[in-house]
Amino acid sequence: MKRLPTLLACSLLVGATASAAGRTASTFRYKPSPDDERPVIVDATIGPQGSDFAMRLKFNKDPFGEECKQRCANITLFLDTDSSTQSGLRLAANKAPENGADLAVVIQGVREYKRQDAPPEMALRVKVRQLGSDATSADAGELLADLNNRQDPERIQTDGTTVYLLVDATSALLPSARKVRVIYHPPGGKALTASINGMASGSSGKGVQIFKRGSGNWGRAPDAEGKKPRANPPGDNG
Repeated sequence: MKRLPTLLACSLLVGATASAAGRTASTFRYKPSPDDERPVIVDATIGPQGSDFAMRLKFNKDPFGEECKQRCANITLFLDTDSSTQSGLRLAANKAPENGADLAVVIQGVREYKRQDAPPEMALRVKVRQLGSDATSADAGELLADLNNRQDPERIQTDGTTVYLLVDATSALLPSARKVRVIYHPPGGKALTASINGMASGSSGKGVQIFKRGSGNWGRAPDAEGKKPRANPPGDNG
């Protein structure tokens, strides 16, 4: 049996590794309804990556921009970071799947108007809120992050209908466990729930490496070195 040249063998090994990373199992999938006017998530891969929850979210159409105009993405993902209903969100409906969620990740396609005589600038905005036991809605709780893809590329990147997102999980008050419950409730549909590894599972350092860096490359988000201070976020109609 002939041996492959060393360089070729190494190339094949790297290619196989990259291919395997791209085939990370989906956390959940959703078949959109014809009645869904806004973009919705159809395939999500979520897992611990270092001290963050990494997300690769594929939408059925562009989540922001000219195509969706005033009907861009406006979705919320819930993370029950300790898989316990004893802490976190308390909705009026006792058996609501979202009850117990400790994080709410709100993703919106927005149009920002900086000047009246100029066209709006399109962006993808992400708000992350920590939900305590006194929270009765996704808008309650402490605002941990208010990000957008133009000013926070180390946390958010987009590629067509796919969004790559890193959610910081280092809050000292955020509960953790070996498993995390993920909840996504599409408009007019049934809630989708899934279980992923948590920060206490011991796999966060080698979890799903799904954040995209460059064409076809998978790995951690680039460091935010030399980043300029953020200005106050402009108003939007998202």
